[in-house]
Amino acid sequence: MDAFTALSRGTRLVYRKGLRRYVFLPLLVNLVVYASMLRLVVNRFSGWLDSAMAMVPSWLEWLSWLIWPLFFVSLLLAVFFTFTLVTHLIAAPFYGFLAAKVERQATGREPLDDRGLAKTAIDAVGRELVKLGYILPRAAALLVFSWIPGLNLLAPILWALFSAWIMAITYLDYPMDNNKITFRDMRQRLSRRWWQSLTYGGLVTVVTWIPLANLFLIPGAVAGAVLMWDHHYRGVVTVE
Repeated sequence: MDAFTALSRGTRLVYRKGLRRYVFLPLLVNLVVYASMLRLVVNRFSGWLDSAMAMVPSWLEWLSWLIWPLFFVSLLLAVFFTFTLVTHLIAAPFYGFLAAKVERQATGREPLDDRGLAKTAIDAVGRELVKLGYILPRAAALLVFSWIPGLNLLAPILWALFSAWIMAITYLDYPMDNNKITFRDMRQRLSRRWWQSLTYGGLVTVVTWIPLANLFLIPGAVAGAVLMWDHHYRGVVTVE
């Protein structure tokens, strides 16, 4: 199963009768965060960009026609990461619950997770904090790299690859956490199926950039991750 098939099937699945009820709260969370971030970006983005351009040394001013769009793309990606991290930190318990329901309906298997609803919700937030501990230092290092004149020419490509990897971690972790896969084990499984991981993460990254439509497609990405887990990652053997 390829990434596009998983996402399209997952999106159709979550809006069927029996699963639609589990989509409403994540949609509401996405809508609130999306509206808040959009307002912030509209009000502040121009100032952020001006401040970034002011950091360019005079001897590189002749490259401003190239540096400006690179800064523009880098800032957009930084905003995108902030939106993604905030959204998933808040909505993690709902996404984990949705992934469990999808797994039961789509595969006929019960997730191995035997925690109660309350403990699952608390642990889901804890798992998101573990993800943040993994993501933030790497994102910060890449952000610093993006300001280095000359080297920042590679920044958009590195951000794109990083975004795909982080989206794979973010979404594929929901079904894996439901099946008692540790965070380290999850990353190893994703690495062993790196093509499937990057293509699915890259597709979800593109989806999250589609205004308004992304609000309705993100739950489908959770369901698609369940299908990818069952098809590509369930049987992967790793070493702790």
